[in-house]
Amino acid sequence: MDGSAVDPAGARHAPSTAFGPAFRADPYGALAALREADPAWYDEELGTRLLTGFADCQAALASPAFAVPDARWLARERPEWAARPAADFFYASLLGTNGAAHERLRAPLTAAFGPRQAARLSAGVEKIADELMDGFADATADGGTADFQALVGYPLPVAVVGELIGVPGADREHFHRLGRDAARLLEPVRSEQDWQRADAAVTALRGYFTGLLRERRARPAEDLATALLAPASHPGGPRPPSGRPPLTERETADLLLLVFVAGFETTAGLLGTAVSALLAHPAQAALLRADPGLLPGAVEEALRWDGPVLMTERLAARPTEVAGVPVPAGASVTAVLGAANRDPRRYPDPDAFLVTRPDVHVLSFGAGPHYCFGAALARLEAAVLLGRLLERFPRLAPAGPPVRRASACLRSFDALPLAATG
Repeated sequence: MDGSAVDPAGARHAPSTAFGPAFRADPYGALAALREADPAWYDEELGTRLLTGFADCQAALASPAFAVPDARWLARERPEWAARPAADFFYASLLGTNGAAHERLRAPLTAAFGPRQAARLSAGVEKIADELMDGFADATADGGTADFQALVGYPLPVAVVGELIGVPGADREHFHRLGRDAARLLEPVRSEQDWQRADAAVTALRGYFTGLLRERRARPAEDLATALLAPASHPGGPRPPSGRPPLTERETADLLLLVFVAGFETTAGLLGTAVSALLAHPAQAALLRADPGLLPGAVEEALRWDGPVLMTERLAARPTEVAGVPVPAGASVTAVLGAANRDPRRYPDPDAFLVTRPDVHVLSFGAGPHYCFGAALARLEAAVLLGRLLERFPRLAPAGPPVRRASACLRSFDALPLAATG
């Protein structure tokens, strides 16, 4: 993978996990076999150890012995990428920084994305969900069918994060498409076409959010763009109360870019896979209809059973060990979150989808310093949507084969055709 430069001495080699259509449709059987063969399998093609056990993945994500590939890694290992806008963005963002640099970028988001703040957004999420449900009902009236992802799965998180940031409704669909192109940076293997589309998307989105910040500086509003300007974007100005240097305009624009893309991509994946899981397990859906109090647990089970992000990479910051295997400084490991969430040592009967499953603590949003800042908001959106959907459409059913997104990393649907007769 991108962070790999080291083939550890004595590593066991294996062919790369196939990232083709069959794997994307259901990766979990292959990952279970991989975990049985070796929970820290070294993949020679990708240049990384694939960690498939829950405890090992949690350790790699939370331990200070591991870090994300950052700008220093970029300059050392992939200098040819340095001039690419997408790489410049990625390796200077929250996703590509460590330690104090990461804390400085993350701090302004803490107030906007905590559980308490997400709860305050509940009424707005419910309003948007109800409006989208109305449109879905119209589209499926009189025996009609509709693509759930096109009408609800993507529009809900795009609208929620757009409202939060301050992106006008008329701009959201265009930037939704750009955001999908920018998300190609998350793939473990990136083609030149992926890079070109990501470069173009990042350039356009950076320009847009820079313009939005300048507009908010002149005309403040009740949104995240305005809130981020309060302590930031004034070179040479007073430092915020934390004592950290204020964010530059570029850093603030990049933060908004990341919030926008991350705010809808993974949530849309969660919504689609959660709905698909309930359709495949009608007895579990019946439990939720009978007791809506089970909804939070159902969201956690959906995150565990088929979470929106399958894997994420880390580098050893110093010589260390994982799964009983020595890992030299600079070596790459990949926490395969989907495999960890189905580790039978952590979850009995891991392939079953059970909305009443106890003690569910998933790694779907990561762990440690890079834990997803929008996790509480994503959970809120999923709980609201599932509750509304089950209440309004008791006879919801598949209306054709779903179309999986062509991604090895992101678990989502490009299309989820459904019929609703009630």
